[in-house]
Amino acid sequence: MNYTYILKSKKDSQLYLASTTDLRKRLKEHNVGKVFSTKSRKLFELVYYEAYKSESDARQSRAFAQLKKHITDSTNSTK
Repeated sequence: MNYTYILKSKKDSQLYLASTTDLRKRLKEHNVGKVFSTKSRKLFELVYYEAYKSESDARQSRAFAQLKKHITDSTNSTK
């Protein structure tokens, strides 16, 4: 299974979107600083994910943009 996921930084509340084949392992890697692009913003909470059969489906930029907009809109509406 392939996953598209969104993390929220507990440090600065910024969102991070990515994809992986092992969601639990990848979240742990983000939170211990093993991911270069997020190590300065740890700790993270998983706020959303979707599962896909293929990697190409999980990585579609259109899906990323729609997910980010959805999460951002729902986060802003609760403030």
